[in-house]
Amino acid sequence: MELKNVCVIGGSGFVGRHIVHLLAAQNCGVRVPTRQRERAKQLILLPTVDVVEANVHDIAELAELTRGVDAVVNLVGVLHDARGERGFGPAHVDLTRKVIAACQANSVRRYVHMSALGADVNGPSKYQRTKGQAELLVRASNLDWTILRPSVIFGRDDHFLNLFALLLKFAPVLFLPKPNARFQPVFVEDVAAAFVHSLGALSAYGKTYDLCGPRVYTLRELVELLGNITGHRRPVIGLNDALSYLQAFMLEFSPVKLMTRDSYYSMKIDNMSSEPFPFGIEPSAIEAVVPAYLGNDSPRARYRAYRDHAGRASER
Repeated sequence: MELKNVCVIGGSGFVGRHIVHLLAAQNCGVRVPTRQRERAKQLILLPTVDVVEANVHDIAELAELTRGVDAVVNLVGVLHDARGERGFGPAHVDLTRKVIAACQANSVRRYVHMSALGADVNGPSKYQRTKGQAELLVRASNLDWTILRPSVIFGRDDHFLNLFALLLKFAPVLFLPKPNARFQPVFVEDVAAAFVHSLGALSAYGKTYDLCGPRVYTLRELVELLGNITGHRRPVIGLNDALSYLQAFMLEFSPVKLMTRDSYYSMKIDNMSSEPFPFGIEPSAIEAVVPAYLGNDSPRARYRAYRDHAGRASER
């Protein structure tokens, strides 16, 4: 199915920018709403991209944004609960309801939705529950929908590996909450490719896909791998459940939200999947990508990171 015009809600964000670049490379017209046009400078320069200042939570503006397009992609999500439109309920559930209604009002049949691995209306965290509620709204719609559920996403501008790398740089010891929580991180460019592939794939209609990388890591393994890659190896002290909860509570008052009680609850469920990556895409490994932007400058350090995590013995 050929799509000529796509509205990407959340297109100026971390994942959205990659999706918009791929669509533009295919000469597809892309409409990207954003609150501040200046924040999407790199997208403004793309010839087929129209960056529009708008409030996607406003029903009238949303109706205008979705008018005359062939498909809508909704990427909006927040990692930490907040007041107003950046709360889990407004961002995940209310906005999804509004976007579906706008698509229906404008006869836009194709809709691709970003959910999250672990989304479940009965999940232990509010994040997982609101993501699950949004999925129910999508499935109950009469649209030609596809839901994609990525695990933790990594890439040059991510807010996960980069944050831990920063902590490793400055903290002499890292006290790690839920050290045995398991993740299957996925590269942002692979996620973007899956979204773009799904848009034109008739076989993807009415389907839900998990998007995961090639390997499962515990949180401790991820932090130790980052220490090897960056050259900032630090002692890692894993905290038990009670101390993990206490640390999460205390970090809620920090201006940089490394963790909250809600993310603590999310980590009670392993963030992994046995499903193969869809659309014939071969997902990239952390070890093959992250050293290029976080790695120690010395070739020896990069080699050591590869060697350590290929299962061979390493000198410490």
